[in-house]
Amino acid sequence: MLLRGKLTPRRRLLLAILAVLLLAIGLAAWAGMAATRGIETADMDWNGDGNVTRTEILQSFYAVTAVRVREGNRECTTFRWGRAGDVIRVDCQTVFGEAASE
Repeated sequence: MLLRGKLTPRRRLLLAILAVLLLAIGLAAWAGMAATRGIETADMDWNGDGNVTRTEILQSFYAVTAVRVREGNRECTTFRWGRAGDVIRVDCQTVFGEAASE
């Protein structure tokens, strides 16, 4: 005999919330949001004042996109305001070893 738990309204609500959260994370990753690109919190100073606020961290989920480009040993990440497309900053670094051959 197969035992099944009841799908109570509370469990349905939890399942629906989890589905919406997963969909939102998937859409953010598809849109290239900075929060889904492995950007550290300390690098989310979008206004350049030296302090990272909660607002700037939240902006990485909905307002700031990050695009990585690799040319040889050089890897650059361009941060832009989502809809406007204005460049916030470009971070470049030189990658040595096996990471450069990918």
